[in-house]
Amino acid sequence: MEHKSAIVIAMFGTTVESALQGLLNIWRKMTARYPETPVRIAFTSNIIRKKWRKRAADAAYRQAHPEIPAEIFEVRTVLATIADLQDQGFDDIVLQPTHIAMGEEYLDLGTYVDGLLRMGTVKKAKYKPFHKVVLGRPALGTFGIAHPYGDDILAVAAALAADAELARSAEAALVYMGHGNEHFPSAGAYVELAHRMRQLYPGLLTVIGNVEGFPVLADVAEELQRFGVRKVLLKPFMIVAGDHSVNDMAGPEEDSWKNVLERKGFEVLTAERGLGEIDAFAELFVRNAGEAAADAGITLR
Repeated sequence: MEHKSAIVIAMFGTTVESALQGLLNIWRKMTARYPETPVRIAFTSNIIRKKWRKRAADAAYRQAHPEIPAEIFEVRTVLATIADLQDQGFDDIVLQPTHIAMGEEYLDLGTYVDGLLRMGTVKKAKYKPFHKVVLGRPALGTFGIAHPYGDDILAVAAALAADAELARSAEAALVYMGHGNEHFPSAGAYVELAHRMRQLYPGLLTVIGNVEGFPVLADVAEELQRFGVRKVLLKPFMIVAGDHSVNDMAGPEEDSWKNVLERKGFEVLTAERGLGEIDAFAELFVRNAGEAAADAGITLR
């Protein structure tokens, strides 16, 4: 029996038009790497999908934004996207998230995969809806013995060479604002990445803090002060430079990271560019999808 393969890229999504480039860059690189394999985009955020559906029905908005592809206006949930592919005869699915770390959203996708694989038929196994469904790794890796997470962290550090050079040219420390979370212990991966960045780019101090969970902004400021830093390049450690970047990182509010650091006496430069816009970083997800397929014996073309 011939099995047909497809890739679904699971993204949280964004409503900020300029931030879409971080997501679309990953999608374009995936389609370029596997031109004969359907590559679909799915957004996991209900609120973001609803906003795009509203925009899709607004003819004036669509005319004003010809740069936004139909894939965004028509974006669906992960399960709906996979169901459409199954209806079209695709039974080998590679689900590749664009998450940074193994947090709750990544684990949720794992439950989707488990559920899809348990679907069967009473009569004949060949009529099962899916042959194989696999989940690719987030950027900073996951647990397991096939792909050591430390290798993924080193690959991420290498992919951030352009950011390191930008900070060096400005004679500033590199400060990343990550999302983080308060429920899963993913902070260790951020701390390890900052350490590897310092090793890979000697003379450049890299510090990573999170909007939620450890390390918080106060921890970042304390470390900068400990190293005697006075000037920083502040950048989102997120796939897109979306709402968190526009508001929490560099917004006009008193509690934005930029304003807080400036009140503490730091000179703050900002670079509002999502990680997905960095080609080397986007390629990490393409690699992870390919490795997940290869591990499962799924052919991508």
